[in-house]
Amino acid sequence: MREVLSLENIGISFGSRPILRSVSFRCSSGEFVALLGVNGAGKSTLLDIVSGIRTADSGSVFIAGRQQDEWTARERSLLLSHLPQSVGIDLPFTAEQLVAMGRYPHTDRWFESEADHDAVRVAMERTHCIHQFGRSFSRLSGGERQRVLLAACLAQDASVLLLDEPSTFLDIEQQLHCFSLLQEETRRGKLCITVTHDLNLALTYSTRLIVLSEGAIAYDMCRRRAQQDAAWLELFSPRLRMASTPDGSPWIWYQ
Repeated sequence: MREVLSLENIGISFGSRPILRSVSFRCSSGEFVALLGVNGAGKSTLLDIVSGIRTADSGSVFIAGRQQDEWTARERSLLLSHLPQSVGIDLPFTAEQLVAMGRYPHTDRWFESEADHDAVRVAMERTHCIHQFGRSFSRLSGGERQRVLLAACLAQDASVLLLDEPSTFLDIEQQLHCFSLLQEETRRGKLCITVTHDLNLALTYSTRLIVLSEGAIAYDMCRRRAQQDAAWLELFSPRLRMASTPDGSPWIWYQ
């Protein structure tokens, strides 16, 4: 595995309120990182900084060994794909057109190739939204929209996937399918950093858990350590317990 992302002492405040404080970590290709923490811990802000949507007050982001601001916006789009926590539902596009926007970094201005069309179709098939191809994005349900947005990220074919609660609005089967797809992407050598509040999905699919608390990293651990030592669960609720499923897999339950 090769290092593709490095954060060094990232800090940011909103007014007088510190959101992130000296956050540092490194990630390599093939990792599936679950970014965890209670509401307000700074998870979404951190993804926004890595993607370039926000600028940190202090610290540096390195992508593939180069400072973030040394890459042009188009170059970054070839390297990073970002699914934000929320997207306006009144976008005047069809599902296919929105997924095709993920191909923009690869196109010659607005001219799409056959490879672009193939990438759109494959991404929509993989996310189970191909039957929404010509429908208006604004008329889709929340779960349908989420699968279209995920398809756009996959069609972009970036080396790093930054996903903020990608299973939002999805039913249980689609949540499992979503995380299975992301696991497939990491097995193909991509880095995936996913914000999620579902601790069991994190334990089942990720290779590494980073837990933010009060703007700092409280835990950075491999999945095996997270399964063996449940102390980190105290940051979420005193009612959580680590147990095992009938086949011996770890499972978090609550009292």
